[in-house]
Amino acid sequence: MSRRAFGAATLIPGVAAGAPLLLDEPLSFWGGLDPVLGAIIDRRHPQRGLNVAGRVLMMPAGRGSSGGSAILAEALRLGKGPAGILMLERDAIVVVGAMVAAELYGRACPVALASERDWRALAAAARLAVRAGPDGATIGLELHGPDARRAGRNLRR
Repeated sequence: MSRRAFGAATLIPGVAAGAPLLLDEPLSFWGGLDPVLGAIIDRRHPQRGLNVAGRVLMMPAGRGSSGGSAILAEALRLGKGPAGILMLERDAIVVVGAMVAAELYGRACPVALASERDWRALAAAARLAVRAGPDGATIGLELHGPDARRAGRNLRR
């Protein structure tokens, strides 16, 4: 097993850990996520059928309706939302949804802005640990097996 850590920018503070779930495309929570199940239900999304509950959701950007904030907050309230969210682009809808869940329901879901150069290494991890505070975020990752050696070499390049 190998461990590494990467820096990121905090959008919503908190601490979370879980297996990463890399999305190939942005997800609109409004109509794209079932908040009761935590399942991606958008018929056109490449990861349709996968579950975000307890995972560190990695999506390049948000997509869609401002109503998505309410769906994300509801999924978090029900314990079916992601443990944390990593993005490449800021998205107010995602930030507001996580903010509402923290404020109204006491459900923390840290949201951090990761670096594009670290994205592949983060997605290859077996598990991610996100610590997002006012001075920035740290994303720790654990790699297992042959992927750990290969990823370690790629990260040093």
